[in-house]
Amino acid sequence: MQVFKFGGASVKDAEGVKNLTKIVQNYPKTNLLIVVSAMGKTTNKLEELTWAYVKGDEVMHQLFDEVKAFHFEIISALFKDQKNPIYDDVANTFVEIEWLLEEEASDSADYLYDQIVSIGELVSTKIVAAYLNLVGVFSIWTDARDYIQTDNNYRDANVIWDKTEQEIQKHLPSFLNKGIVVTQGFIGSTSENFTSTLGREGSDYSAAIFCACLNGESLTIWKDVPGVLNADPKWFDQTEKIAELSYHDAIELTYYGATVIHPKTIKPIQNKGIPLYVRSFLEPEVEGTAITNVATPLPVPSFIFKVNQVLISIFPKDFSFIIEENLSHIFNIFHKNKVKVNTMLNSAISFSVSVDNDDEKIKQLITDLSETFKVKYNVGLELVTIRYYNQETIDRVTVNKDILLEVKSRHTCQIVMKDKLKD
Repeated sequence: MQVFKFGGASVKDAEGVKNLTKIVQNYPKTNLLIVVSAMGKTTNKLEELTWAYVKGDEVMHQLFDEVKAFHFEIISALFKDQKNPIYDDVANTFVEIEWLLEEEASDSADYLYDQIVSIGELVSTKIVAAYLNLVGVFSIWTDARDYIQTDNNYRDANVIWDKTEQEIQKHLPSFLNKGIVVTQGFIGSTSENFTSTLGREGSDYSAAIFCACLNGESLTIWKDVPGVLNADPKWFDQTEKIAELSYHDAIELTYYGATVIHPKTIKPIQNKGIPLYVRSFLEPEVEGTAITNVATPLPVPSFIFKVNQVLISIFPKDFSFIIEENLSHIFNIFHKNKVKVNTMLNSAISFSVSVDNDDEKIKQLITDLSETFKVKYNVGLELVTIRYYNQETIDRVTVNKDILLEVKSRHTCQIVMKDKLKD
């Protein structure tokens, strides 16, 4: 039994859906579960719609019309017969958003986010399943919310593993014996049957959950890159594909911000010893990267860049030492504001962290920290993480840069820096 995950880039248009179908047709027509993300940039658009709705901005109706038009354009390109049930099925799914928009926003923003943004995955999977059936590949559409059970931590819900595994093992094997199962990434359900989401880019994680609970043979994530590269092509002209890497290195790379795999993906399949393959949907015949329990280190240094960073330095107001009690209080404030620390360094009387810049979150974070501490911060910075670094790799990324913070461990170096001012 195998699990495939296809992201938004792979189904961004009608040709993408057709390409997904060609890939699937090369595999057995049973015991294959396909996890599909929202199409193209739909999640971004639905996020805009959500925030407009929360603020009462009338642009929400225009955004909603754009989302619907985008999907029906794809449907009309795939299904020439306008009597095909997919037209009504998708229209009825969008009605869930229409009902929300008719009322003023009264629930929490995070709850509303999950109810609205999740529609992207529901619609995309209905289109994919219907097209597979149209071309003779028998598929069964199923709702991930019936299986992935979570708590009420909307927008970043925690999976309730025992209930999730029980529901998956109870129902899905019988479906998989009949045909290909198509389901959603990113979404789950609370005990009250409200939709929850697992965090941005959480479809990889969903695929890993299904694969682990079904004791799958393998998990394959289909991307627009040939595998795991040692750097993002956006930042490096010359990159190298890593043919095989360990679960440990994969976890390290995703933790530090490598975007090829969602950070939570590795643990569920590592627990079961299930290999993860990263392959290209553009070149499906080419072998990608295998992530296994191999013990060898990465063959080449790997670089991870994060831009738009904020370096926050925290000092006691009375020049006392930064001790465990202070750190506990500081981390509680970060947790309350849902701000993730990308790197940190502490000295006797200061504690510095680099975080992603989110205007509203950071503004409130600094306000809360300032009640107890003296706070300084710099914006517009970049953070580079080098796994298996040496001085040559450090020199390579710090040309014409001012280094504000540098943290080294045995295998990893992190540098917060900015462009040098020109004379």
